[in-house]
Amino acid sequence: MKVYTELEVWKESKILVKDIYSITKSFPKEEIYGLSNQLRRCAVSIPSNIAEGCGRRTSADTIQFLHISRGSLYELETQLYIALDLNYIEREDFEAINKRIISCKKLINGFINYFKK
Repeated sequence: MKVYTELEVWKESKILVKDIYSITKSFPKEEIYGLSNQLRRCAVSIPSNIAEGCGRRTSADTIQFLHISRGSLYELETQLYIALDLNYIEREDFEAINKRIISCKKLINGFINYFKK
């Protein structure tokens, strides 16, 4: 197996982290410990869990951490919808980040299927 830093899913999710940090810079100051913090923590957990899963000894352990990472993607997506509803982000920014989320979901699902075989 490749080193996790060479995996497309890990690279793509790291870009997603940068996107989230960039977009949350413009959130209202009262959200610094609220939605902004939650989005950032959630985004960081995605590549982190991919890396941790790759460091596990068994495929079952790896799959479990990939599922956690996928769950964080869904959580992040929901939080972005909330940010959009609150007018913290523009529709164009939402669409761009959501495309990356969808891409990450596909990559993680493919990686999970790879380990199930």
